[in-house]
Amino acid sequence: MPTEEEFKADAIIIGSGLAGLVAAMEITNAGKKVLLLDQETEQNLGGQAFWSFGGLFLINSPQQRRMGIKDSYELALQDWMGTAAFDREEDYWPRQWAEAYLKFAAGEKYEYISKMDIKLMFMVGWAERGDGAASGHGNSVPRFHVSWGTGTGVIKPFVEKAYEARGKGLLQMKFRHRVTALISVEGTIVGTQGDVLEDDDQERGFATNRNVVSQFEYKADHIVIATGGIGANHELVRQNWPERLGKAPENMVCGVPAYVDGKMIGIAENAGARIINRDRMWHYTEGLQNWNPIWPNHGIRILPGPSSIWLDAKGNRLPAPFLPGFDTLGTLKHIQETGYAYSWFILTQKIIKKEFALSGSEQNPDITNKDYLLFLKRIFGKKAPAPVEAFKENGKDFIVSNDLKDLVKKMNELSGDSLLDEQKIRSLLEARDRELDNKFSKDTQINYIRSTRKYLGDKLGRVAKPHKILAAENGPLIAVRLNILTRKTLGGIETNLNGQVLKTDSRVLEGLYAAGEVAGFGGGGMHGYRALEGTFLGGCIFSGMKIGKYIADR
Repeated sequence: MPTEEEFKADAIIIGSGLAGLVAAMEITNAGKKVLLLDQETEQNLGGQAFWSFGGLFLINSPQQRRMGIKDSYELALQDWMGTAAFDREEDYWPRQWAEAYLKFAAGEKYEYISKMDIKLMFMVGWAERGDGAASGHGNSVPRFHVSWGTGTGVIKPFVEKAYEARGKGLLQMKFRHRVTALISVEGTIVGTQGDVLEDDDQERGFATNRNVVSQFEYKADHIVIATGGIGANHELVRQNWPERLGKAPENMVCGVPAYVDGKMIGIAENAGARIINRDRMWHYTEGLQNWNPIWPNHGIRILPGPSSIWLDAKGNRLPAPFLPGFDTLGTLKHIQETGYAYSWFILTQKIIKKEFALSGSEQNPDITNKDYLLFLKRIFGKKAPAPVEAFKENGKDFIVSNDLKDLVKKMNELSGDSLLDEQKIRSLLEARDRELDNKFSKDTQINYIRSTRKYLGDKLGRVAKPHKILAAENGPLIAVRLNILTRKTLGGIETNLNGQVLKTDSRVLEGLYAAGEVAGFGGGGMHGYRALEGTFLGGCIFSGMKIGKYIADR
């Protein structure tokens, strides 16, 4: 291998997450040299994608067709545009990225990930089921393809390619290198400078030290920023919080490791980059406090099926379309308008067994470890998956009781607000249960549950058979307090379709590129106001690929 003095990088990539690894692979595949810089340790190679559930958005895939799903580019475009609701002048490039990404998802993407030996599960999930309008927000059909191996299975081939390129002398990785500035010469970005941080032996995901031991400076013709969003920087989240979602919550749990701090966005802006759509962000309403945390304020999201009864902090049932798994940001806005940053699920053991999954590779050992027997136990076992049962037993936000009066009493004790009236909740649940006496109903949630079970994937592994919540044979009763959980940044550094960063005058900032979440997954926000899910990892792959191939051709 070349020594450090002999290694002359063609490109410097800041950030060793999924987008950065994909870009590095494409560049080194062309025989060019890459220097990969990251403020974290080598244990964190692959970034926050490692911790993901591994969902990938595909259009008209073989898995969809085998499940009887009729999908098309035209239907996906209808769903995406109804969801994104692009309405700003600066949405020009985000819209271009969205259309290009949809063509990728309907065409090359399946072959691209297949060549990387990323395998998909046979059942296709139905995330973000929408706001109830054909032309509005949401997926008209299931498109959420889970990698067999979750997020670890998605990053694995790209990590292997990185080490392979390093073995060939085409890639150098420098961890504990925190970029603090971009070097500009006559309006062109020519390099990076920053701090070398003290070594740290923390395991993956745990917060590392920020002790500075020296400085560095490196130069190359192409500088790629691939450092992620702002999800762990709650001060920045609150600063950018949009009025349309109400007042920013005082208390939120964190869905990403501490290193997702968004600082490179500000550094790029100082170097002349245009930042757009700062107020567009993606946070979940079904966050749990992790009873076994890895990073600070560690939150886990419930991936809910549609059957849990959703109540606000005062015990009012959320109206349609604010049902579990339907409209994330619409539900967030509704909850914020109550004046309380938490809400409740009430459900039964039958529902939690069939419908509860937890987001995160570490919360899904059957899929992450590719354990077929354990996966079959998830589908056909008498209990919920072991991590869900562990949360039910140990999680601060879970309450279990055979008696509704006792359940509500403990809910009030947990919240400390004493806002819930047991008789009011009993009447609400009794009214809901009476709707099950016929095969038809006026209850939107019940009608939707019956409808969605016509899809085999939901019937087999996602949606419980409709049953009465208060019937003793369906118990015990379970209440779950839901917190706001920070996650994704939907705006960011504006780029053209080559991934080149743009200045405030819309001209290219020569030498600089941005990939992945730091660029709103493409262009400065290809999702617009909302997302269809399964599009975050795919956005990292697509933007990293586009930039990598562009630089490889220079």
